[in-house]
Amino acid sequence: MIKVCTSYTLNDLPLGTKGRVMALGLFDGIHRGHLDIIEKAVAAAERDGLTSTVQTFNNLYKSDDRYLYTPEERLKLVGDTGADELLVLDFNTVKDIEPEAYLNDIILNRCIADTLVMGEDYRFGKSGRGDVAMIREFAGANGIRVIVVKDRLLEGTERKVSTTWLREALTDGNADLARDLCGGRDYSYSGYCVHGKKLGRLMGFPTVNINVSEDKFVVRRGVYVSRVHLGQRVLYGVTNVGRRPTVEDAVNDVVETFIFEFDEDVYGAKVTVDLLHFLRPESKMTSKDDLIRAVELNKKQASDYLKERGLM
Repeated sequence: MIKVCTSYTLNDLPLGTKGRVMALGLFDGIHRGHLDIIEKAVAAAERDGLTSTVQTFNNLYKSDDRYLYTPEERLKLVGDTGADELLVLDFNTVKDIEPEAYLNDIILNRCIADTLVMGEDYRFGKSGRGDVAMIREFAGANGIRVIVVKDRLLEGTERKVSTTWLREALTDGNADLARDLCGGRDYSYSGYCVHGKKLGRLMGFPTVNINVSEDKFVVRRGVYVSRVHLGQRVLYGVTNVGRRPTVEDAVNDVVETFIFEFDEDVYGAKVTVDLLHFLRPESKMTSKDDLIRAVELNKKQASDYLKERGLM
């Protein structure tokens, strides 16, 4: 039986009588450090017959920032850990709540927390005044267990895995580092295949296109080796993330993928594209012939990369 993770807001979170093991954090990047916390919570809940709940937020960033993962993607990633619930708090509603009120009103009375799991530097409440020490004191007075998970250092470094570092890696186009920070999971874009202008087909390389959600982070624009999930099929190709300056100079970002040995009409199908390795930045070619030559070179580079790793 497949376990389903359900997303709730605070207002529709079931009360019930069964206590919760709560993973506390922002959990935007769902990186290796986040997974350590969530997996601890899931394991504790399964051991004690409780509900595992992962707390996250919406409306967290300013208008010019974007989430690393959309709400739908976060729900899937959290669900993949085996968690029962994703509790999505509205940051605008809770950002000015006093730490004591947060612990009493939300954690104790609304969520009926049995166990709280968090990282060493977890902060909460108005101006981030709440910390792990405050949680320990509150938990001791209310019979709540506390599990503090140590920071995860990236293997071979002395730097802590963090959302900030993950954003830096993706801004640099370093898909390989991003994968390491996420414990082997590639950064991806998901969406429904849309019609493009079919210019790629006319030039000999038909593409599968998905639009980047307006609230989704945009990696360094450019060309990547990619893995494509289409239904139950896993395919490989070359992906351009960006605005196609040579043929269109679009306003919104598009994930445009040429798939090796594939020429099907999949308009409307759900597609997920994993970014495996950065090849070159997006640039405006002087002519379509130059673009064709660049794409052919990228196809060869991608093919070599995939063959070297036994993927194709």
